[in-house]
Amino acid sequence: MALKSSNVTQGVDRAPNRSLFAALGFTKEETDRPLIGIVCSHNEIVPGHMNLDKIAEAVKAGVRMAGGTPIMFPAIAVCDGIAMGHIGMKYSLVTRDLIADSTECMAIAHQFDGLVMIPNCDKNVPGLLMAAARVNVPTIFVSGGPMLAGHMKDGRRTCLSHMFEAVGAYHAGTLDEEGVEEYIENACPSCGSCSGMYTANSMNCLTEAIGMGLSGNGTIPAPYSARLRLAKQAGMQIMELLKKDIRPRDIMTAEAFHNAETVDMALGCSTNTMLHLPAIAQECGITLDLHQSNEIAARTPNLCHLAPAGFTYMEDLDRAGGVYAVMKELADAGLLHTNCITCTGKTVGENVAHADNLDPEIIRPLDNPYMATGGISVLFGNLAPDGCVVKQAAVAPEMMQHTGPARVFDSEEEAIAVIYAGKINPGDVVVIRYEGPKGGPGMREMLNPTSAICGMGLGESVALITDGRFSGATRGASIGHVSPEAASGGMIGLVEEGDQISINIPGHKISLDVPEDVLAARKAAWVCPEPKVKTGYLARYASLVTSADKGAVLKSK
Repeated sequence: MALKSSNVTQGVDRAPNRSLFAALGFTKEETDRPLIGIVCSHNEIVPGHMNLDKIAEAVKAGVRMAGGTPIMFPAIAVCDGIAMGHIGMKYSLVTRDLIADSTECMAIAHQFDGLVMIPNCDKNVPGLLMAAARVNVPTIFVSGGPMLAGHMKDGRRTCLSHMFEAVGAYHAGTLDEEGVEEYIENACPSCGSCSGMYTANSMNCLTEAIGMGLSGNGTIPAPYSARLRLAKQAGMQIMELLKKDIRPRDIMTAEAFHNAETVDMALGCSTNTMLHLPAIAQECGITLDLHQSNEIAARTPNLCHLAPAGFTYMEDLDRAGGVYAVMKELADAGLLHTNCITCTGKTVGENVAHADNLDPEIIRPLDNPYMATGGISVLFGNLAPDGCVVKQAAVAPEMMQHTGPARVFDSEEEAIAVIYAGKINPGDVVVIRYEGPKGGPGMREMLNPTSAICGMGLGESVALITDGRFSGATRGASIGHVSPEAASGGMIGLVEEGDQISINIPGHKISLDVPEDVLAARKAAWVCPEPKVKTGYLARYASLVTSADKGAVLKSK
């Protein structure tokens, strides 16, 4: 098999290239072997990435054991929790495309034969999956793993979503500063991606489901030694993928994306997967449709109820058998394409054949699900003609259908000030707009407002609708990704204070109950506000980004 790296390591014409490898300390024996790029997202600002240097060393050991030469280069990552609630959140989603672009540049510029991606948190995972599809050399993923759940003094387990809700409880007068401090000290007790089925863990689980990561990629806790063993196995397995010439686009087929969405619905993943899966699919030449997502949800029961929907955590899912155990339940019911090839070199069916569900309460069997339908619902109507998304697995039963008056805000900051002031009433529908991909720009997560609503005891009576997005830690009737967004002339920009909004999550409907002639008059009078950011990367991003229903990908032309 001709190695791609021969373009930089072989022949007299490439002697100058080899001299630079010599400058790096590589021997001829090393440069004659396959060159494997280790894309490591280690940094000292993201808890989910602080341990990735150890993962990278384990991967490199595995590559060397299997006869390759590992060479590490970095990828960036933002901690969404630290970026939350201020201008920093505008810079989170936009990094997905920076990560994809920069990794593509590094991989092709240096002619790597294969890649091992080491991501963990939020935009880092889909960004590297997008890059894998673009570069399309043999690639395998091994994440840093999830954080352990925290423990409060009274024995309750806790996590990041409880931390955010504690702030709402403080403003409601039901928790004092000492109580907030206890959450600070206990909510995030270890390295790793935050412990619930939030965006990072959702995407790491779906990486496993789509076939790009080994068993345990999504669930083995970050502090466990099993995570290091998995990393060594991934390092060895990349050499097998190279020998067999199995590439990302061989694995990430239309059927594999169907599998990923099915597992998504069963696990009760973050709504952000509805942005990331279409973006990854596009890089593979595949189009995902939000109507298709509802069809998959309709036939896929929700089998898991992890935080923020429930009070179980990623370590519990791992103990119960992990993603493969969930997939086994789905495969036995004929809900998966079992002949898809994966990074193991085997098919989905072969991978899950011997998986066991070790805890039928953590992973419910199909005849006893938490919900008869999947964890995510896409709503359509005059308020969102192109769709909007809600994590229905985390919605209180009494809010599955709701009609109430709109409380309208043109930014997250405006909304949070009113919420903390106690001026939101039971029954209200909070509308936060001009926070979409273009209008934000950057499509901020609304975890602070949703957590404040829940923390103040309004989670069972107040809905929130936005053209922004939500953290995977969000719970309640939180409906995001409204498309078209306000800044693109979407209907959400025409909502006025007191308008009645009707929500029907099981029926996949959302409507602004205002006469059409009134809406037409408002549309004629509407003027798009001045852009919030006019310089730098965000301004460039705003000029290129597409709608949330298309995955908020950047225009290619």
